[in-house]
Amino acid sequence: MDYVERDLAHIWHPASQMKDYEDFPPIIIDHAKGVKLYDVDGNEYIDIISSWWCNILGHCNDEVSSALKEQVDKLDHVIFANYSHKGIIELAESLNRVTPENLTKFSFVDNGSSSVESALKMAFQYCQQNGKTEKKRFMCFTDAYHGETLGSLSVGALDDYSKVFEPIMLDTVKVEAPDCYRCPYGADRDSCSCECFEKAEECFEEYGDECCAMIIEPLVQGSAGMKIYPPLYLKKLRALCDKHDVLLIDDEIAMGYGRTGKFFAVDHAGISPDIMCISKGLTNGYMSMAAVATTEEIYNGFLGDYESHRAFMHSHTYAGNPLAASVANATLRIIERDHIIEKANEMAPWLNQKFHELFDDNPNVGEVRSIGLINAIELVEDKETKKAFDSSLRLGYRIYRKALEKGLMLRPLGDVMYFNPPLVISKEELEEALDICKWAVDEVLDEIN
Repeated sequence: MDYVERDLAHIWHPASQMKDYEDFPPIIIDHAKGVKLYDVDGNEYIDIISSWWCNILGHCNDEVSSALKEQVDKLDHVIFANYSHKGIIELAESLNRVTPENLTKFSFVDNGSSSVESALKMAFQYCQQNGKTEKKRFMCFTDAYHGETLGSLSVGALDDYSKVFEPIMLDTVKVEAPDCYRCPYGADRDSCSCECFEKAEECFEEYGDECCAMIIEPLVQGSAGMKIYPPLYLKKLRALCDKHDVLLIDDEIAMGYGRTGKFFAVDHAGISPDIMCISKGLTNGYMSMAAVATTEEIYNGFLGDYESHRAFMHSHTYAGNPLAASVANATLRIIERDHIIEKANEMAPWLNQKFHELFDDNPNVGEVRSIGLINAIELVEDKETKKAFDSSLRLGYRIYRKALEKGLMLRPLGDVMYFNPPLVISKEELEEALDICKWAVDEVLDEIN
C-alpha cells in the first residue's frame, strides 16, 4: 500500500471535502527547505502561503532547528501551574518588548483558536467580577474568522465554518465590516474618512452597554478573502470602545509577526488593544503555541484571596511548553537581529507593482490589493459591476490545482488568489511564483470564458 492509500485509509484532513480526494489525493511532502516543499516523488513546490501563514523565516531554518535540538535534551515539558522555566521567561520579556506598551502580561496556550477562546473568557470574567455584570455579549465583524472552537466560531461570521453550529453558539453582535473593494459609499481605502464607521457607531449605541468586548482582525480579514481596510478605522474603533467601556481584543494570529510590514498590524494605527492574541509566526511553524497579552489593569482584576475565586482558570496541558518556547525565542531573535521585516518592506512595493503589471488589464481581475508582502487578486465575472463568479465553478480551486502542475502551492480563499510568503523569500523566487500564478489564472479563465 502506498502513502496516499495509507493516508486515505485513516486520515480526515481539515478544511476539506474528503470526496474531492478521490479525484485529487493529498500530496505527500517528504522534506522542506527555505520556501520550497518537496514531495515523495521528487517534485518541488514554492510555498507561497507559508503553510497556513505560519512560516516566517522559511522551512527548516538552521538556527531555529538548532535551538530546538539543544532544548530537547535539556527540558521537554513541565506543568505550567506553579512552575516555570528560563525559555518562557525570556519569551515573555521579548514579547513585552515588541507588543504595544500597555500589554505587559502574557498567558500561554496551545494554538490560535485557544488563544481567542482564552481572550473571550478573560474579557467576560474580568467584567463579571469587576462590577460590570450587565456586559455579557461580544461584538465582532461580519465576515470575521477567529478560529474553530465554539467560542471562536461564535465571534466569526463565515457560513462554511459556523452555519451548522448556530444553535449552540453564543449570541453575538455583528458589526458590518468595512468592504473597501465593494464600498457602498464609493470611497477609496487610501484616501477615505472611513464613512463606513457609522455602522460600528450604530451598533455600539444600541448594544455597547451589554457588550464586554469587541474582537477584530486588524487591517486584514484573512479568511474572508484578504479584505484590507485602512488604519484610520482602527483608530476610530479604539476611541469608540473607550467611550462605551468595551474591551478591544486584537486577533493578531494571522497578521502579527511582520505580515503587514509592521510587527503587529495595530502598529499601523498607533493604538493599543486591551487584549492581543498571538500565534502562527510566533514559532515559525515548528511547534504549536499561542500567547494572550493583556494589561496590568485586566491582570489586577483577577487578583484576590483564594476564597474570592477570582483566578483565571483557563489551563492547557502544553501551555508554556519549553520546546515551543525555544523555537519562539529563536524566531524572534532572528527577526530582530537580521532586520527581517525591514528587508521584506524594501521588496514589498516591487512585488505589488509586479502584481499590477501582470493583472490590472485582466478583465476578470476586479482588484489587486496588498499590505506588506501580502498581495491578493479578486477574480470576478464582471469587472464593471464587480459581480462574483458562480461559486459552483470553483474557480479558485481549479487555479490552485493548475498551479501545482508547475510547482506553486497557491491555495485560494474562494476566488481570491493570494501570496503570503515567508518574509525571507527572494525576488527570484517571487518572480517564478508570479509567472506560474499568471499562467494558472490565464489557463483556467480561458477554459471558462
